[in-house]
Amino acid sequence: MRPFELKPPIKDYIWGGTKLRDHFGKESGLERLAESWELSCHKDGMSIISGGEFDGMTLPEFISEHPEALGRNCSRFPYFPVLIKLIDARDNLSVQVHPDNEYAMRNEGEYGKTEVWYIVDCEEGAELIFGFAEKTDSESFRKAIEDETLLDIVNRVPVKKGDVFFIEAGTLHAIGKGILIAEIQQNSNTTYRVFDYGRIGADGKPRELHIDKAVEVTDCNPPAVEYGQPKRVNMAGMWKTPIAECEYFSSAKYDVYRSLTVGCPDTFTHILVLDGEADIQYDGECVMHIKKGSSVFVPAGNDTCDIKGKCSIIITKESRGGIQK
Repeated sequence: MRPFELKPPIKDYIWGGTKLRDHFGKESGLERLAESWELSCHKDGMSIISGGEFDGMTLPEFISEHPEALGRNCSRFPYFPVLIKLIDARDNLSVQVHPDNEYAMRNEGEYGKTEVWYIVDCEEGAELIFGFAEKTDSESFRKAIEDETLLDIVNRVPVKKGDVFFIEAGTLHAIGKGILIAEIQQNSNTTYRVFDYGRIGADGKPRELHIDKAVEVTDCNPPAVEYGQPKRVNMAGMWKTPIAECEYFSSAKYDVYRSLTVGCPDTFTHILVLDGEADIQYDGECVMHIKKGSSVFVPAGNDTCDIKGKCSIIITKESRGGIQK
């Protein structure tokens, strides 16, 4: 089954900017383009197939008709496992946390959210929040929220292009203004907001906070995982930079300067183009020209597809681990 391009739903959250339109050609008719959901089967925004025999179908509709496109590895999951976004933070995002699977299923009816951020670009002096600066406890965490001193105890991290942050469920975090991010995450939209800079929502009221739930799920220790610039590896025709390998997804960035063969016998593959352009060849035939901003779904099968050109891409597959049904 041939690869096909996806059109993303766009979100216009109040902190969003215009880089998704200016840099990636995303169009929605909205003034603010905060997030584009490049690979999504979530009820809050579904990717739509663009072109080819399945043109106009939502990705969930296609998968319902062709479950074999996910591959046998994906049968480990009780739901479509991954959601991939581009995020443009013109302003600071709220300080927030996501629950784990058990808590989220019990309280929200969907799975939790572990995610990874790849810093596509950032303005000089940009920073984000990643956990706490020092070990604290739930009582002190709650008091800091109530006293509006939370920003005094968080771990602020200056960022640069190419940095990677693995955000496990339960990790306090916030994207700072001036940062453009590619986010690979579990297929969930559950977020507990604890601090929002006093902003007013579209209804003229302060945006809702979820303090009780956040205190219950937040890990009050400093981050236990490394973050920053992963080491890239020179391979034939490309450079490979690992992004994440966890029980939910496997993701890496490839800087292709000649060609890259993508094998997909047991799982679907998603290709997100960050820069450049190339042709995708399938079964010896050029089936698609991709460029900056393209989002491509490669169905599982026994064949491979070749990416020929000069481009920077993020390739994501589901993990061989998975959540058991």
